[in-house]
Amino acid sequence: MRPRMPASRSARTRWRRARARTGAAFGAAILTACGGTAAPGPAPPAPAVDAAPLADWPPPRPIPTPLAAPAGYVEAIRRGTRAPSGAPGDAYWQQWTDHAIEVRIDPETKRLDATVRMEYRNASPVPLPSLVLELTQNAHAGGARRLEVLEVTGGVDLARVTVDGREIAPGTPPAEAAYQVDGTVMTVRPPRPLAPGATALIEIDYGFTIPQAGVGGRMGWSGDDLLFLAYWYPRMAVYDDVVGWAADQYLGAEFYQGFGHFDYSVTIPEGWVVVGTGELRNPEDVLPPHVQARLERAAASDEVVRVLTAEDLGSATATSPDGWLTWHFRADSVRDVAFSATRASLWDAARAEVGDVDGDGATDHARVDALWREAAPRWSEVWRYARHSLAFHSEYTGQPYPWPHMSVVEGAGIIGGGMEFPMMTIIGDYNQAGDTALYNVTSHELAHMWVPMLVASDERRYSWMDEGMTSFLENQSRKDFYPGADHDQPDRDDYIGAARAGTEGPLMTRSDYHAPGSAFVIASYRKPATLLALLRGVVGEEPFLRAYREFHRRWRYRHPYPWDFFATFEDVTGRDLRWFWPSFYGQTWSVDHAVDAVAAAPDGSAEITIRDLGDAPLPTPVRVTRTDGTVVDLEVPVERWLRGYRTATLRVEAGPPVTRVEASPAAAWPDVDRTNNVWEAGAR
Repeated sequence: MRPRMPASRSARTRWRRARARTGAAFGAAILTACGGTAAPGPAPPAPAVDAAPLADWPPPRPIPTPLAAPAGYVEAIRRGTRAPSGAPGDAYWQQWTDHAIEVRIDPETKRLDATVRMEYRNASPVPLPSLVLELTQNAHAGGARRLEVLEVTGGVDLARVTVDGREIAPGTPPAEAAYQVDGTVMTVRPPRPLAPGATALIEIDYGFTIPQAGVGGRMGWSGDDLLFLAYWYPRMAVYDDVVGWAADQYLGAEFYQGFGHFDYSVTIPEGWVVVGTGELRNPEDVLPPHVQARLERAAASDEVVRVLTAEDLGSATATSPDGWLTWHFRADSVRDVAFSATRASLWDAARAEVGDVDGDGATDHARVDALWREAAPRWSEVWRYARHSLAFHSEYTGQPYPWPHMSVVEGAGIIGGGMEFPMMTIIGDYNQAGDTALYNVTSHELAHMWVPMLVASDERRYSWMDEGMTSFLENQSRKDFYPGADHDQPDRDDYIGAARAGTEGPLMTRSDYHAPGSAFVIASYRKPATLLALLRGVVGEEPFLRAYREFHRRWRYRHPYPWDFFATFEDVTGRDLRWFWPSFYGQTWSVDHAVDAVAAAPDGSAEITIRDLGDAPLPTPVRVTRTDGTVVDLEVPVERWLRGYRTATLRVEAGPPVTRVEASPAAAWPDVDRTNNVWEAGAR
């Protein structure tokens, strides 16, 4: 309910004056609950805008209210694990898990059996009476909760569970030394609470039938010649300083994962080539000498090296007495591991420049791999797409790609689009797509190496943080690879279309709960990518890039929340943007600026009335063109709209007659109706 306007005339006068003063200081209250302080930046050029008092009550437009942080985030600020500036606090902590996994795969029966050993270190300041794991493959169990149709394969078979050497039986926590499985969430009650600084050793023997297009088409098998394994091991849920255990069910949308070290081995019949997250530790045991030599050459080559050709497919691996080979991988500081096994894929490789990874002042490189079957001829260029994307993303984010390789696997029959994992991605064949589509999806999936693979946000609560940032980064790389077009426009047009139709939902909606289904795509991909381009227009290219890169630097190998992102941009740019976040991230308000009237005087001066028909406050650039071709750029500052006004009057000094006025001429402004943005002299 809105407050009532004061009844007395004198009180109403004081009220109007107070309202007229609120604009510049509006943002000061938005983040104070988190300990933040306003950091107003330099004011835009000051046009002559009328300052008539607001006369109507209630105000003719909604005023943004603070985008409240959850209680856990406010508490994290108080405890010092996060800073009001948006940086990790001095007391920031994060859990860590060392993994050792042995897996055996029978491609004929599509069966995976494995043992995982996890050393889970409690870096938090509190004891943990229970431990929470995720069994993603239980999305395929009978009766599992899910938001999409999935093949029922039975889920995970748990054969043995131990904690610190003591076997744990199925039971109902809080019973001592018991575990319980509820859908994709496994809760383990260890023999004793895990103290701060202590480590628990968890061992699990398990297995499952590999679904054909599993976990929503993110893993599985294609015909009898390709396997792609992801979400294939029990893993620790994230325990962080904001929500504690992130024990959300996997329902079909997104993920949230912690960091660790992985040492894993894959045993599979000879003839199957395995490429996975991490560094292959035993190439001499599994690859013929000529294939090893080609891989080594590719790591130092700017041009493609054909590691496996069609002629190699019958002899692509080493042999063994029993017909089985074990591939051994190690990966450090990653949040997940995935691998592919193929006996029909060609393999192209080259190196990509990624910047100075080790700080020695020299440019470092990572190997890019493209594994594809001959039925996907467009893939002959993917090595080049991956090389460009990896180099571009490293430079644009200011954070070099840190790992030894980036492998892109063609997975037609498993997936239609693409899905990301550290150092790995699986993408459909794109045979029927346009000429640029395969570059676009390759760039997108590789951009995910930065968010969420390095900047590990909670995708299940805030999918826009990873998908939106990734879509934005993809669009910037497309501008570099295919210059001459506005590659931000397709996302902007899709968002504007949804805004016009009233089918979008707030960005802050949890990933699994967007309705209709198309609202997830708009809120997770299209709109947040558009908002980053808009934010760049609001604060300027250079300040934007500084803040964008600083966010990546601050939260590399950490878990940021939206308020860390918001505060980082204000901290680095020095701009008070706390009107921006609630308007565009918390609400579905739209932008609609219009030239309402132009009153021209004989001396060439003019009064221009701009009307804001949308609810989202935004600075309104106005471009005035005179008969001699000169251009005058003015602006209605956002403070005008924050005071509740719908109109503003700009004054143009005497000069050649005004022939054209355009409101919000920049394409980055997502105006939902540009038919009212332009006034032209003599036009009806």
